Amino acid sequence: CDFSHCQLQDASFEDCSFIESGAVEGCHFSYADLRDASFKACRLSLANFSGANCFGIEFRECDLKGANFSRARFYNQVSHKMYFCSAYISGCNLAYTNLSGQCLEK
Repeated sequence: CDFSHCQLQDASFEDCSFIESGAVEGCHFSYADLRDASFKACRLSLANFSGANCFGIEFRECDLKGANFSRARFYNQVSHKMYFCSAYISGCNLAYTNLSGQCLEK
């Protein structure tokens, strides 16, 4: 599936599968607007979130194994030196997930 560049702000997904059995590539969310989107108990293995706006996103009990979050944004920059981070990730499988270079705070 391909949600690249889609407007998915405030969208809610529950018990959804975003990967086909045996697939070598997951769903594309590249450069999508996912602000305040919610994913609960979803299969998102190998999903590509590259460049997506993920500020305020929620992942609960999701399989994110091998997902790519390179260049994704979990922050809202309000000035050159000030920003706010917001994401809720709980009970998820993050094995092999690419979060390199991300700005996340506890």
